[in-house]
Amino acid sequence: MKNEMTLRSGAKIRQVGSEEANKKNYLTRQTLSKMHLMPSGEPIAYDITADGQIIYYFDPARVVEAPPENWYFPKAKHDTMTLPSGTVIERMSTKNAAANGYYTEERLGRMHYEVVEEPVAYTLKSDKSVTYFFDKRTAKRLPLNCAKCGKDIRYKKKLCRACYEAELAVRRAEGDAHRQAAYNMPREKVLFFDLELTGFYDHDEILSVTIVDATGKLIMDTLVRPKKKKKWKNTEKIHGITPDMVVDAPTMDELGPKIRAIFDEAENIIAYGVSTDYSHIKYIYDTAEEREALHEKIRCCAQEYVRYITEHRPDLSHASLTDAMACFEIEWDGIAHTSAADTVACMKVWEVLFPNYYAN
Repeated sequence: MKNEMTLRSGAKIRQVGSEEANKKNYLTRQTLSKMHLMPSGEPIAYDITADGQIIYYFDPARVVEAPPENWYFPKAKHDTMTLPSGTVIERMSTKNAAANGYYTEERLGRMHYEVVEEPVAYTLKSDKSVTYFFDKRTAKRLPLNCAKCGKDIRYKKKLCRACYEAELAVRRAEGDAHRQAAYNMPREKVLFFDLELTGFYDHDEILSVTIVDATGKLIMDTLVRPKKKKKWKNTEKIHGITPDMVVDAPTMDELGPKIRAIFDEAENIIAYGVSTDYSHIKYIYDTAEEREALHEKIRCCAQEYVRYITEHRPDLSHASLTDAMACFEIEWDGIAHTSAADTVACMKVWEVLFPNYYAN
């Protein structure tokens, strides 16, 4: 048999006969139930009965013990029912069925699932009528309707294509107005900066600082000698700064007053991804008030770029500085991932995003 089925996860399983399944020790739900087990993973194969019902086979290495309270139905131990296919299913309370991920066909329908497998358990109503339970994990997920209009199938962001594009047009217009606005910022009062670090965490230290104003003037470009860290092999591969290179460099204690004086004269301070850089540079200030004043001046170029591609290039999913440079076809000055090159690159990306940002 060469027939295949695609599960909701995208995994493909093939159809096998009972003889092959037995040779490979595959387990059916009926067998699992008898052993007080339940599957912990997706089916590994399947078969179709003469009346069109699907029987799933599970890997014996991917099963877990069923909760003891599900082994038997209270006051009705070993109550079972034999389906037309010959499969025996056990009686189970609605609560225990839900604990196993089993639901009625009606409930699954409300959850936007379609039943494709035969029942895996059942219960009896007060009038002795039978209610069947089906496994949600092997039910077919149905397409969801638009969360806004409720008519068409969802396309993106829980919206159908028409609603998504209408909402995108509104957000794009708002974003374009934001980016095209005249901010009349003096170029000398707008700074761009970048740091290179010993690592990616708050306890890591600064290895280099570059500050450039919006005229392109280099205000500061220096290596920094960390006080605690002696090696940083992982980040050394990225920015190329070795321990030997910073032996004679100033510390942040020495540079702090100079950087504060530069920042205090600025109206805006821009970086690409400010959260990491700010979390390290803020310590040049002593008080929470001073740090908050610094934070008020900082603008994030990465955040603005993400907004731009969300509105104009939804096909793009990555938003690093390298991605932004490639998107706008901007040439690098220097080697990427050094603080000097990254600072100038951030300045260039910002000017593309905000062509009217500076005063004439």
